[in-house]
Amino acid sequence: MNKLRIILCGQRSFGAAVFDMLREREELEIAAVYAPADDRLAGRASIRGVPLRFGGTLRSDTMPEGCDLLIAAHSHDFVSRAVRNRLRLGAIGYHPSLLPLHRGRDAVHWTIRMRDRVAGGTVFWLNDTVDGGPVAAQDWCLVRPEDDAHTLWRRELFPMGVRLMAQVLDDIQNGDLVMREQDPALATWEPSLTGAPRLFRPELRQIGFLPDGFRILK
Repeated sequence: MNKLRIILCGQRSFGAAVFDMLREREELEIAAVYAPADDRLAGRASIRGVPLRFGGTLRSDTMPEGCDLLIAAHSHDFVSRAVRNRLRLGAIGYHPSLLPLHRGRDAVHWTIRMRDRVAGGTVFWLNDTVDGGPVAAQDWCLVRPEDDAHTLWRRELFPMGVRLMAQVLDDIQNGDLVMREQDPALATWEPSLTGAPRLFRPELRQIGFLPDGFRILK
């Protein structure tokens, strides 16, 4: 299999950690990074000589050519259908909950607020429903009585997200596109607690075909 060409769209420590994980993998190349100016991820890309574009500028007519997969790592940009349709495999993102539970921007805060004893993380295929695409990989953890959103994120959900991203890349390298549909009857959505509940949408994909050499696992 040829090297996967990856677009990484993200920010902050999690975006930087995913960047570092991608850089360690010989079977792929990072075609471009989209991140806010003066962000940790942007700094990583600049130091490593990876093409850097600012967050909020990802569009189908300006994205790099010939890319296979987009990875959203702590990105609040909405990856449009037009962008996804130009990617050979599509786009994946990490959400710090056991989807379809706790869809929305502040899933970890709501996990604590609702006193959940079990939490988890999900890598899923992006589609037109926010946090609603098919599940590619998922794991769970226990919430400690003394946890707040910060401790749960740093101890469990942050490293889990990097690990699950790597797991999905392993699956893709093996020719498997794992796609398990979320059960809409179990879906919950909570509003933002920490900021404006908005997503930047520069353009208003489901994978409509199966690339050669891949099989879909449901």
